[in-house]
Amino acid sequence: MVALALDIGETRIGIAVSDRSGRVASPVKVLPAAEVIGLAKSFLYIVEDYEPDVLVSGRPMTMAGERGPQAAQAQKIADALDLPLYFEDERLSSAEAKRILREQGLSEKQMRGKVDMIAASLFLQSWLDSRQERDERG
Repeated sequence: MVALALDIGETRIGIAVSDRSGRVASPVKVLPAAEVIGLAKSFLYIVEDYEPDVLVSGRPMTMAGERGPQAAQAQKIADALDLPLYFEDERLSSAEAKRILREQGLSEKQMRGKVDMIAASLFLQSWLDSRQERDERG
């Protein structure tokens, strides 16, 4: 099972994907939000390359626990791709992604194009891990 994850932002969308076994998440790319939401060729090529079975979106919740506006965008994309949609809490994934990139010595400017895809891979890994734990418990 291949999972494709989207970290949906107003300007950019980070994309990550799992391996075929559904155990390991990897960052793929960051695209302009308009390209992903508009199902541009640049995004559809990624979908074609990885052939995902499911779409995972960061659960767009505010820190107050309210549903954010990106949930509707994620649903539109999932519907257009005819994929089941799952949500995973993403509230701290961008902060964690920045911490990881900072540890690697990247400047704020160098991070700009990478944070979203790293964040997507972090919450995708969390989703994969929790799914595996459920499977192991039976």
